[in-house]
Amino acid sequence: MSIYEQIIEELKIESSAILRVAEQLDQLSIERAFELLAKCRGKVVVSGVGKTGIIARKISATLASTGTGSIFLHAAEALHGDLGMIEPGDVLIAISNSGNSTELVSLIPFLKFNEIPIIALTGNPSSILAKNADVTLNCHVPPELEPLGLVPTSSTTVALAVGDALAIALLRHKKFQLQDYARFHPGGAIGKKLLLKVSDLMHQGVELPVQSGKALMADVIVEMTSKKLGCSAIIDAKGILIGMITDGDLRRQLQDKGNSLLAYSAEECMTASPRSIKAEQLAVSALSLMEEYKITMLPVINDAGNPVGMLHMHDLIRAGIL
Repeated sequence: MSIYEQIIEELKIESSAILRVAEQLDQLSIERAFELLAKCRGKVVVSGVGKTGIIARKISATLASTGTGSIFLHAAEALHGDLGMIEPGDVLIAISNSGNSTELVSLIPFLKFNEIPIIALTGNPSSILAKNADVTLNCHVPPELEPLGLVPTSSTTVALAVGDALAIALLRHKKFQLQDYARFHPGGAIGKKLLLKVSDLMHQGVELPVQSGKALMADVIVEMTSKKLGCSAIIDAKGILIGMITDGDLRRQLQDKGNSLLAYSAEECMTASPRSIKAEQLAVSALSLMEEYKITMLPVINDAGNPVGMLHMHDLIRAGIL
């Protein structure tokens, strides 16, 4: 069997393990586990040791990022002081394929005494952990689906899938939306797209290039050069945006008017009625406008139509909106 065939075979084995467990989980246990998590007044503590500890950490991270307060508790460290992380009102998800992990089993007396509900994700429904859990989710995977019958691969994949399924069920129950997800991911691409506003990125104040429509093109070029944005907003006598002049406009006008260009007014050379955006709008909306109309600069106006800022495509790129 080639390397390719071996890898594809392992993927099929692990996916079949998930399907097998999906069929063997009983409805009552799933609903009870979900009820404990949905009604949790504290946080969801997810615990494991070894490979299942890594899976537990990931499940906890998924819960926390989707609106369910959660922490990871290393089962071994818990026995040396970290049990203080568990408080009344919490719920514990314990992950152990054998269900007899010494570290996890040693936590049971403390959990029982403090009335902390236990949800067990285990491949051994007859184990000590399963017998002491409030709910047991049967994640049994036949030994033949694990390399040498010992190396945790399919069993950890199953545990992760079950944890993810619970997290997604809670997400839907809480009506958790993309905007909520963005709040917990302000540094990520999704967070930036849904949280950053035009006002966060635009050039304003002394950085804003703006000239009167009556100004000569010589003055407009000086303004564009000094502000280094390659454009200038053009306003009327009331300060309302009436046009834009960009580097591209300058090249076209120079071809048309030659050396006499500097004597023309901005009003005669501008692109009238340019696309614009409001400062309070999302930066991703500005990107959509720029892409739709194939422009790289967008004037920002207030409710009265006065330019208050300028947004360049490079500003969006630097902010990671693209």
